[in-house]
Amino acid sequence: MQPADLAVFAAVARLGSMRAAAEALNTVQSNVTARIRALEAEIGTPLFARHSRGVVPTAAGRRLLPYVDRIAGLIDEAAAAARDDGTPHGPLVVGALETTLALRLSPRLAGFTRDCPDVDLMLRTGTTAELIERVLRRDLEAAFVCGPVDHSDLVSETMFREELVVMTAPDAPPLDAGPSPGDLRVVVLRLGCSYRQRLEEVLARRGIVGLRVQEFGTLEAIFGCVAAGLGVTLLPRALLGPVWPAERVRVHALPPADARVDTVLIRRRDGRLSSALAAFVAAMRESRPAAIAAE
Repeated sequence: MQPADLAVFAAVARLGSMRAAAEALNTVQSNVTARIRALEAEIGTPLFARHSRGVVPTAAGRRLLPYVDRIAGLIDEAAAAARDDGTPHGPLVVGALETTLALRLSPRLAGFTRDCPDVDLMLRTGTTAELIERVLRRDLEAAFVCGPVDHSDLVSETMFREELVVMTAPDAPPLDAGPSPGDLRVVVLRLGCSYRQRLEEVLARRGIVGLRVQEFGTLEAIFGCVAAGLGVTLLPRALLGPVWPAERVRVHALPPADARVDTVLIRRRDGRLSSALAAFVAAMRESRPAAIAAE
C-alpha cells in the first residue's frame, strides 16, 4: 500500500464521492477510481459500496480508515523529526480553555515568544471535551484542559490550580435559599465545558435539578448575563478583579472538594516531542506555582 493511494482512499471516505475527492485532490476522477480499484485488489476486499449519490465505506473500509490517519500522521512526524535540529522553530499548535487563556497564559506566552522567536505559536480555544478530542486526533500538539484526565493515549501534567465559585447577580439570595428549580437558569458555555458539568453537580447536591440552560459562546457574554440577573454560572474566582469588576456579581464560595480544579497540560503519549513543544512545556513548568511543582 502506497501512501498516495491511502490519501486518495481517505479523501473518498470523507467526501463520499469519487468526483468530490478528485476535485479536492486536484486530479481527474478516473485517476481516483483507478487508485481505489488497485487498493481494493491489493487488500482483497471492497472498500466502498456504490450508490446513486456516491459511495460509502464498507465495513472493511471503516476498519482501514483509522490506520490511514495514523500512517499519515507518522509520515508527517517523520518529516518534521528529520527537519528538527534541536533549536525550537516552526509551527506549534496548542489548545487552551478560555479561562486559562484569560487568567494564566498571556504573560507566559509573551515570555515564550520572546525566548523562542522562531516558533510560530498558534493558540486554539475550546471546551475540555473539544480540546481532548483534538489532541487525540493530532490536530493539537498539546492543550490546557480541566483535570483530571484519565486516558491511556494521553499524558497530563498539572500546571495551574483554580478556585471555582458560583456567580450570581449581586442581589441574588444564597444558593440554598434560591429560586425553585423551574425558575433557575444556568448560564454556561456549550456542551463539553467541564465547568458546566461541575455546576450541574454542585446544584444537584443541593437538590436543585431540572435546570434551564442558556448557552453562550464567550465568557464575556456569560458574565454579562449573570451580572444582569439572567442566571448563575461557575467560574474561577481569580477572574474577578483582573478581568471583571468583582462588584458586578455575588460570589458564592464552595467547599474545597467542589471548588478546587486543576488545569493540566495534555499531549499524546505516542506523539513526538518536538523542540518547539519541549521548549513550551519547559517554559510552562518554570512558571508553575511552587506548591504544584513540588507535588
